[in-house]
Amino acid sequence: MKKVVSKKNRGLTKSGPLLLIALPGIVYLIINNYIPMFGVFLAFKDYSYVKGIFGSDWNGFDNFKYLFRQDALLIVRNTILYNLAFIVIGTVCAILVAILMCELGERFRVKIFQSSLLLPNLLSWVVIGFIGYAFLNADTGFINKTIIRLFGGNEVAWYTTPKPWPFILLLVYLWKNVGYSSIIYMASIAGIDKSIFEAAKIDGAKKIEQIRYITIPMLKPTVVILTLMAVGRIFYSDFGLFYQVPMNSGALYDVTQTIDTYVYHGLMELKDIGMAAAAALYQSVVGFVLVVTANAVVRKIDRENALF
Repeated sequence: MKKVVSKKNRGLTKSGPLLLIALPGIVYLIINNYIPMFGVFLAFKDYSYVKGIFGSDWNGFDNFKYLFRQDALLIVRNTILYNLAFIVIGTVCAILVAILMCELGERFRVKIFQSSLLLPNLLSWVVIGFIGYAFLNADTGFINKTIIRLFGGNEVAWYTTPKPWPFILLLVYLWKNVGYSSIIYMASIAGIDKSIFEAAKIDGAKKIEQIRYITIPMLKPTVVILTLMAVGRIFYSDFGLFYQVPMNSGALYDVTQTIDTYVYHGLMELKDIGMAAAAALYQSVVGFVLVVTANAVVRKIDRENALF
């Protein structure tokens, strides 16, 4: 009996400090991710501030109806198409940046480039929104007053012209996120056995051929895992990108409204908590189904690269 107790004490002594280090993260996870799950049933209630959570009347699937109205379908389309563009173009750009950085070697300038690429990811969307405003303002913006004037073009009222905004949002997204995403691919490239490159070099393979036939195929597991995780959030959008950067301009709603901003407007203007809860549940369920489906497809094609 004493031996069993002593083994448990030794195990607790070894794992205790590690559990203590992980405790803040565990507490955050419980508070931020698990406790809010208690409010899922609000999606099926006609919430009343007077009656409270438990006293409010049940209304079935009425809160979900707004998600399938004609204008909402346009917003769902925006959310999916933007996320598809972010996944595909963002992955390609992140891999390209990672390969270029790794080809620079271990020089001091690489550290400078890495820090420069990572800096935009550390900025808040509020700051980025005002940086964008400094470029796009119709009266004093850098683009209108410098670039367009330099080439003799006509000034553009950017915040009331929807057409260029899909490209603007994509460019801003890449500028903020590609540097951070490339770090993951750089770590994967660093883990590739260098003897493979040396053997290819001896066989006469040029640098571009080494990248094509060694580096990119070796990145396949990382790309698959990150893509599956991104697919799970394809019905979510980066609220700051679609709200702060366009400055919440009503003239741009057709191309900048996503599910998250739509729910935010509905919650702030209509004070409809049930609607917001329904949207969150809808996003979570659809995201889960998409991850399981995409993983099943990957497992059928290449079982080794499946997430589970």
